[in-house]
Amino acid sequence: MRCPFCNNTVIVPDALLRTRSLPPLPGQKSSMLPLLIVGVVVAVVIVAGVVVTVGITFLRSARVANVSPTLPRQTPDIPRPPTPKTNPSPAGFASVALQFGSEGTGAGTFTDARHVAVDGEGRIYVGEYSGGRVQVFDAAGKFITQWIADAKMPMRGLAADRKGTVYVVQRGKIERREGESGALLGVVQYSDGSDFDDVTMTADGGLIAAWQSHRDDIVRFNASGRVVKVIKAAISEQTDSSELQTRVAIDGAGNIYALGTFSNAVFKFSPDGRFVNKFGGEGNGAGQFRAPLSIAVDHRGRVYVSDIKGIQVFDGNGRYLTVFKASPVAFGMVFNDQKELLVAARTQVIKFTVNNP
Repeated sequence: MRCPFCNNTVIVPDALLRTRSLPPLPGQKSSMLPLLIVGVVVAVVIVAGVVVTVGITFLRSARVANVSPTLPRQTPDIPRPPTPKTNPSPAGFASVALQFGSEGTGAGTFTDARHVAVDGEGRIYVGEYSGGRVQVFDAAGKFITQWIADAKMPMRGLAADRKGTVYVVQRGKIERREGESGALLGVVQYSDGSDFDDVTMTADGGLIAAWQSHRDDIVRFNASGRVVKVIKAAISEQTDSSELQTRVAIDGAGNIYALGTFSNAVFKFSPDGRFVNKFGGEGNGAGQFRAPLSIAVDHRGRVYVSDIKGIQVFDGNGRYLTVFKASPVAFGMVFNDQKELLVAARTQVIKFTVNNP
């Protein structure tokens, strides 16, 4: 079997394959004759049923045709039941406002876009998982330019501040680059080493970063690049098992949300780093995850988590609200100043307008 998302191939065990009938060996009697007889009988029954149904339909039509047209047709006044209240439909909660890109290697096309960021001017930065390419678009999706960060290592995270400085996570480092040209401006320093996995911006120009080495930490930097908070073993402390990949987001009040993609859950922390609660969990039900990929928080503190079934929405306390589709799968998400959700979906970028602001 081949995965439609990552193109990985696995061998299906023989026990899961359907058993195929083998032809009889020489000297054995074929077992096809009983099956042939059964098939003929079934066919006769089906034909007879069709003939009877056609006959009944014809007789009913004839009887209806003989009814006098002067008789009014009586329609009973049956009250309709009230429409049940459900969660908003995908089209009701969010709708597509803009969609651009296609599969390719040229300007404005993508091979594996998994990261998206936006600056204060509305410029959109789209990063590819491999090859280190970052493309820059205006707010309307028009291609401006592109540049290459590290062409040899996968891109793990991408963020942009309001001034147009872009933060790229590769080789475990968070590099500061000029958004227009990609010129390297410096590297975010951390005393415990360069083992970062993701990064997002805070409202005051600081950074929230996921750090993964012998434990899963969350590190907060202020706008000057100084470490102001470290939540050690943020996820594994709550689950008693190692988390191998963490995605991070923050709301306007400073609450931090860590998505454990292997834990299939979201972990909320207060601005001072205190664990608040956990929500999600592995499963196919509403509010559960099978393969979570990214996380974002809107201006109302609602939490958006993407996985293979769509983008699920929760309130700030983890209560499930609704889900809407993002096809193909949303690998990266970010909100702009217009409260619109930008999604990186491998070969295209989709902008959603949230209809319940």
